[in-house]
Amino acid sequence: MHVGQSYRIPEFLAWTREDIYVLIALGLVPVFLYESVGLKWLGIPWTAVALLGTATAFIVGFKNVQTYNRTWEARQIWGDLVGYSRAWGTMSRDFVKSRDKTRTLIYRHLAWLTALRYHMRERRAWECVSKPHNAEYQKLYSVPEQQTALEVELAKYLPDDELERVLSTGNRATQIVALQSKTIKELYDSQELVVLQFVDMQRAVRDLHLHQARSERIKEFPFPRQFATVSALFVKLFCLLLPFGLLKEFDRLNESVEGLMKGHMTWLVVPISVLISWTYTSLEQVGESTENPFEGGANDVPISQMCRSVEIDLREILGESDLPLALQPRNNIVL
Repeated sequence: MHVGQSYRIPEFLAWTREDIYVLIALGLVPVFLYESVGLKWLGIPWTAVALLGTATAFIVGFKNVQTYNRTWEARQIWGDLVGYSRAWGTMSRDFVKSRDKTRTLIYRHLAWLTALRYHMRERRAWECVSKPHNAEYQKLYSVPEQQTALEVELAKYLPDDELERVLSTGNRATQIVALQSKTIKELYDSQELVVLQFVDMQRAVRDLHLHQARSERIKEFPFPRQFATVSALFVKLFCLLLPFGLLKEFDRLNESVEGLMKGHMTWLVVPISVLISWTYTSLEQVGESTENPFEGGANDVPISQMCRSVEIDLREILGESDLPLALQPRNNIVL
């Protein structure tokens, strides 16, 4: 997540510069063939290009709205998880008389958050963080889940026997919540919890399962590939045809200008087409970078920072003073 006032123009231009190079070439080739080689038939009616541009604007706009909704839903889910985590810490302290059991429940919850955020950072085929422009930008910030192994992080919160059992399973987060439920049942059976406290904590376990499933739904179900494919295809077609549609329009301007540019107005197609096409390709690239809010991109939901904030809160509930530091942005990016 970018926490600065805004992305700087040089950053954005550097991020999109590969598209700019391609667009310059797409503009130069038809102008050169039209102006220098004399292939006047290359100029196509502007109306056809304008219609394609309108359709492209609609599909790109639709995509950006939907990808933003995915990111916003992910932020809501993890915002709720922060609240449920604090409630879990408070219940664990106030309902359970044994301090050791309270610590077990809270530390196991931190292990659950850790397993879940690592699961969210796993790579999927449809994610775009590995594309060259994103991989290059990723050098400006750090992804905590790529710096430390899951086993090392979980070892901070789980005893060896539980750690070994959890690591041997497929969905580690689910198994950790199952351990929480088992412990709560044992506390109830030993009469350390009254029935209302037991019901409240089991309800909290259910809510954690539901929020985990909601987070996994966004992670495991991509933005529909048919819409992503059509959007990218339309943008490419529009950028390809735009210079051809502008050739005759700018050629007509030669009749109304004098001086150095007379007879050469067609060359203005290059900068104008680059500027217009760059608008479309940038919108497409921004939408693409917003599709997957957990992939480790600069626009991700900051789940690592949120989990660190929860850890500090819950360990303070336990009365601990040796607390980890809050995650700080690097180049205005924090994950």
